[in-house]
Formats: sequence, C-alpha cells, structure tokens
Amino acid sequence: MNVKINKNIFQTKVLTDKKSQAIGMMGKTFDESFNGLLFLMDGDRQCFWMKNCIIPLDIIIIKNNVISKIHHDCPPCDEDYCPNYCGEGNIVLEIEGGTCDEFGIEEGDTVHYLF
Repeated sequence: MNVKINKNIFQTKVLTDKKSQAIGMMGKTFDESFNGLLFLMDGDRQCFWMKNCIIPLDIIIIKNNVISKIHHDCPPCDEDYCPNYCGEGNIVLEIEGGTCDEFGIEEGDTVHYLF
C-alpha cells in the first residue's frame, strides 16, 4: 500500500498481526521494495521503541488520518532499556530518520492511503 503525506508518497509494508508488529524494523533496512512500515494497531495510544533496529527512524503516529505526533530521528538501541516513543492514534508509519524534516512533514498533516 502507498501512503501519501503532502506531495510525498511512501511505498509501505503493512503490518497487522502482533508478531510482525513486535519485530517491526528490528535488524532491517529499507530497500527498493519499501521505504516505510505501516502498523495498523489496536487501541488509541501507541508506544514504540528502537530495540535492535539498525537505522534511525522517524516514527509518525496517526489518528483519524491526521499526524498527531512525530518522533524525529529516533536512534537505534541495543541496550536492555530503550526509550519509548508514544502518541495518540491507531496507525503508525515508520520511515527513514530525517525524512520528515527533509520533506517538511509536520504534525497536523493529513495522510492518504492509496490502494
């Protein structure tokens, strides 16, 4: 599925089950087949961490098709304790760290889903 924010389109892998969501970007990098992970979550508050990730990520939390929170350039973590990045919403988009700043993506921007 593609996700459009402003004029920017991201080719995403959609994660809907708990197991794939728990793994997320652990040990992975983006490639030519996808440049974002889209998490379709239960509940209204989400918290993510960067445990065993290998690249920095922008974590975008979406509520009612509007960006409610962006955590910019979250660093990988290989410690036993890793910071949590939380916000209100039921959809989360992870993209390469720094992308939001580079493309001018901000909280309050509308998100469109292209099937």
